[in-house]
Amino acid sequence: MEKTLVMVKPDAVVKGFVGKVLTYFEDQGLKIVAAKMVHLSKEEAKKFYYVHRQRPFYESLTEFMSSAPILAVVLEGENAISRVREIMGATNPKEAKPGTIRSSLAENVERNAVHGSDSPESAAYEIPFFFNQLELCSYNL
Repeated sequence: MEKTLVMVKPDAVVKGFVGKVLTYFEDQGLKIVAAKMVHLSKEEAKKFYYVHRQRPFYESLTEFMSSAPILAVVLEGENAISRVREIMGATNPKEAKPGTIRSSLAENVERNAVHGSDSPESAAYEIPFFFNQLELCSYNL
């Protein structure tokens, strides 16, 4: 079973969409194996998004991600990474397919409700950023 990290971003947390976001994933058979609400500092957001440090949106992204709490979640399931990406929809909500999280709940490219690991390598970095091994609770349904 594959694991991936999802973050419910500050915009969705502040609007009270945490439950709605999690329901999208659970309704598709993905299991929540860890969850934690945290308020990232600007430095922590910069560390998490380090891969984007050369991009023009890096400063505004890290400012936004440290503006309010996020919910970090580890989901588990077959092909979890690709399935989560499909359920989230395109980064730009205007390009997201109807019925995806971003088509329904996102404001714009930056305030797009959710983040999800885009590869096994990203998941391997992102999951331990928030969770230690003891906090990952695999189980059978």
